[in-house]
Formats: sequence, C-alpha cells, structure tokens
Amino acid sequence: MRASATLIMAVSIVLGTAGLSKAATLNTMDDVGAAIRACWTPPSGVKNSTVTLSFSFKRDGTLIGPPRPTAIHVQGDAKARKSFVDAATSALAQCLPLTFSPTLAKGIGGTVFTLQFASK
Repeated sequence: MRASATLIMAVSIVLGTAGLSKAATLNTMDDVGAAIRACWTPPSGVKNSTVTLSFSFKRDGTLIGPPRPTAIHVQGDAKARKSFVDAATSALAQCLPLTFSPTLAKGIGGTVFTLQFASK
C-alpha cells in the first residue's frame, strides 16, 4: 500500500451511531472510525452537510499537526459552515489520544487519513 503513502479511510459519521470509547485499545481502522464517531455531534440546525478532514496520527494516538478540511459541503451561510467544520475538528480533538494496539501503532504513524463527518 505504498502507492502514494496515503491511506484513505472514508467513513460517514452520523449522529446517534454508537462507537467505542477512547480508552479502548483500537485494533483496526474500523475501531478508529467507531471511536471518533462516538465523539461526533453535528451542530444543531445544520442538515444534509458534510466536511472531510485529513489528518495523521503519531503512534501514541495523538495527531501530527492540526486536521485540515479538504471538502466542505455545508447547507447555510458562512457561520453555519464554520460551526460545522469547528464541530468536526472538536470531535476529533475530544477523542484524542486514541489507544492503538501495538500492531496498529506500528503501521499508523505518519499515514494520512481522510474522514468524513456528516449530518442527516
């Protein structure tokens, strides 16, 4: 999987989906998505919207730098857009640090992930 040294994880995260707590040891990327999903609550009043964040983890479960929004499709004005992006960034920050299993930690450091946060 060295084609571009970028692993894309496209996970649609919706309000009300159960996930793992951040204290749990995460063994797979599905576990990582579920852990982050558990922290996500879209801002009220914003429907049918998405923001995709790109970010990289260190092996210790923290981020390498801040997440970057790479695609934003938010219904409403600039205030609604900012609120939605801020909520996604905050959800990610609130979940950290994640606890990776030794096997997952070995391969995760520096890999770029893309995660989509969505509202219904």
